[in-house]
Amino acid sequence: MTEGNFVDYVKIYASSGKGGKGSAHLHKEKFILKGGPDGGDGGRGGHVIVRGDKNLWTLFHFKFKKHFKAEHGGDGSKSRSSGKFGEDVYMDVPLGTIIRDIETNEILFEITQDKEERILIQGGKGGLGNWHFKTSTNQTPRYAQPGMPSEEGEFLLELKVLADVGLVGFPNAGKSTLLSVITSAKPKIADYPFTTLKPNLGIVKYRDFRTFVVADIPGIIEGAADGKGLGIRFLRHIERNSTLLFLVAANSENIKKEYEILLNELKLHNPELLDKSRLLAITKIDLLDDKELTKIKKKLPKDVPHIFISSVAQLGLTELKDKLWEMLNPS
Repeated sequence: MTEGNFVDYVKIYASSGKGGKGSAHLHKEKFILKGGPDGGDGGRGGHVIVRGDKNLWTLFHFKFKKHFKAEHGGDGSKSRSSGKFGEDVYMDVPLGTIIRDIETNEILFEITQDKEERILIQGGKGGLGNWHFKTSTNQTPRYAQPGMPSEEGEFLLELKVLADVGLVGFPNAGKSTLLSVITSAKPKIADYPFTTLKPNLGIVKYRDFRTFVVADIPGIIEGAADGKGLGIRFLRHIERNSTLLFLVAANSENIKKEYEILLNELKLHNPELLDKSRLLAITKIDLLDDKELTKIKKKLPKDVPHIFISSVAQLGLTELKDKLWEMLNPS
């Protein structure tokens, strides 16, 4: 999946089908002068339904189709024949998609399971035919119900990436390079801030054919929770990760301070993020000698386990995957 194809935020318009009209037909047959009411019911209008699809990773397909309109229900007819139901319209979305009402900003529901279906807008109910209104004092009612009208609205679809491990770090901390080395993902890599403008996903192949998913989230800057830099556009993706891997470059001026800033931005965005398991990876260790690394070890934060790695020199990567697997699958 290329970076340009990743879409995690889209507005759509949806309209259900209106219900069909009930029939006011009176039975007519040769040699029967006064037939009773036999008008059938109108059919239900089509629903607009959101459906989860585990094979989708992006909302990219909604860039080309943003209007969804279900079919109207058919009208009732004679012999108590009901009108056909309007055809439902399905919107397939990746797991982790949240649907909001644009007017109220209210979260309507969230899709987290494959094949899970939720009705976004219900189709209008079909009207009752005249045979329902026959009474002892009104043997031939000549009226029937109209169908219920359709409903419409504008909605916001937001995707929160579902991944096992989320990479958290300042721009140029080495997140994209690490992802490209331990997975088959090919994120854009360059030596300037905000190379990654969209989350990238990669599958890590572990021992015995086991796998886990890693998400490279765009780099954090101080003040991100208040909207600076890429702001909350990337922070919401971290909410879906089981484990957070913090990356700080070995040549950073103050590794402990950088880690604390990253942690604070997550706390400001959502304090519950601090409940997730965390691992601190010191990257780019190929740039330093053993003496410098020894100094760094003495200054690392005490409240988080750490590991030293180099994606370029392929150092510590096996140990990193082992540690992440242990964190994802505690015994």
